[in-house]
Amino acid sequence: METEGTIVIENLVRQFKNQVVVKNVNVRFSKGHIYGIIGRNGSGKTVLLKCICGFLKPTSGSVSVNGKIVGQDMDFPQKMGFIIETPGFLTNYSGYKNLKYLASIQRNIDTLAIEEAMTMVGLDFADKKHVGKYSLGMRQRLGIAQAIMEKPDILILDEPMNGLDKNGVQEMRNLFLQMKAEGKLIILTSHNREDIEVLCDEVYEMDDGVFTKVR
Repeated sequence: METEGTIVIENLVRQFKNQVVVKNVNVRFSKGHIYGIIGRNGSGKTVLLKCICGFLKPTSGSVSVNGKIVGQDMDFPQKMGFIIETPGFLTNYSGYKNLKYLASIQRNIDTLAIEEAMTMVGLDFADKKHVGKYSLGMRQRLGIAQAIMEKPDILILDEPMNGLDKNGVQEMRNLFLQMKAEGKLIILTSHNREDIEVLCDEVYEMDDGVFTKVR
């Protein structure tokens, strides 16, 4: 079975002290699809995404990305972009300078890739405005630009439409559908039913740590 462009989660459990937050999740995600995860705040969605990205280690079970086990074969998955919780940026730098700084840490992103990512999310890379003066929607766009600037094969997006106006939501939906058409694997959470309906090939619900397919 092909492993490239896949995430396989097997018997995943994550608990904090005595509280089990993710309960025995088994699922396979494949490239060229958008998967939606819905559920109330505190249902375990973000914890599951953090386990996929390598920010949290499972209490038991495993997450494999492209056939390699996260936290065992590698600390963090390669070619994965993400937004988890509110993106944090240096407020006295422009959006472009923020991405340039982050790119300098990773050392594998050139200037053109940063400019392309900002253009794709509707931001002007030549704008000198500091991020501290950005609206919530502009910050969210910059967060999405950060997630895509390495041209990842997999995108993990926790509430990617937060703070976006109607036009912004439509633009990001178009962007995600375009990336899906290019063969990317996208997993997103959203409280907006319309986002889920328009974007997702399959939908899962997280309820008190239990993960169930609903569409």
